[in-house]
Amino acid sequence: MNPLKVTTYNIHKGMSPLNRHLRVEEIAQALETLSPDLLFLQEVQGKNLLRALRHEGWPLLPQHHYLARRLDHKVAYGLNAAYEHGHHGNALLSRYPIIEWCNRDISVNRFESRGVLHCVMLPKGWQQPVVALCAHLNLLARDRRKQYANLVHYIGAAIAPDVPIILAGDFNDWQGEASHCLQEAGLQEVFQQKSGRYALSFPARMPLLPLDRIYVRGLQVVSAEVQHGRPWSRLSDHLPICASLLPA
Repeated sequence: MNPLKVTTYNIHKGMSPLNRHLRVEEIAQALETLSPDLLFLQEVQGKNLLRALRHEGWPLLPQHHYLARRLDHKVAYGLNAAYEHGHHGNALLSRYPIIEWCNRDISVNRFESRGVLHCVMLPKGWQQPVVALCAHLNLLARDRRKQYANLVHYIGAAIAPDVPIILAGDFNDWQGEASHCLQEAGLQEVFQQKSGRYALSFPARMPLLPLDRIYVRGLQVVSAEVQHGRPWSRLSDHLPICASLLPA
């Protein structure tokens, strides 16, 4: 049985850290080198008519479909924020068929539209399906606390206790509160398990804050690493973090 290679990455709507340059093609090339089995993406631009006019080479396909085609993966997209000229959200790309999926709204105010994309897939050679939850949480700690509670309640109500879970994404949690709250759902963060500290992933050029996380339940962490340096430092304002997982 091969480990499941997982990556989570906030792609900043396919733009460079300061929003000056389109980076979707380079992001695709860089992700191909990682060869992830499961790819949790945040800030995926489903459509943006203004940027499509402004930037030569803007993909004709939505970014999640463009990247899935490049990686030869299946894809699910959870639209979180819609506006006059487009929309963006979370996406999950999977080497394996996505058995079922849904998108849960976890917005707690009218200024930040947030969601959790819930997908189920069965990795090759595994005996049991895995639930993948792709999340992007609010900027303010008081809002995130409500979202942690929402997640814990949702997991308890919608996912059987013996089903393995991967919850990954941009938690915007530089204070380290998420892990304590998510323990109630049996979730543990992979970098904390391997090294006793979170991975620093933001800002990409000089990472100081541990905003991006991979939490697991019912899975063994084989390895965990951050993708530092070029090309990653110029592709997005976040760095991707990765883990290899086996059934516990």
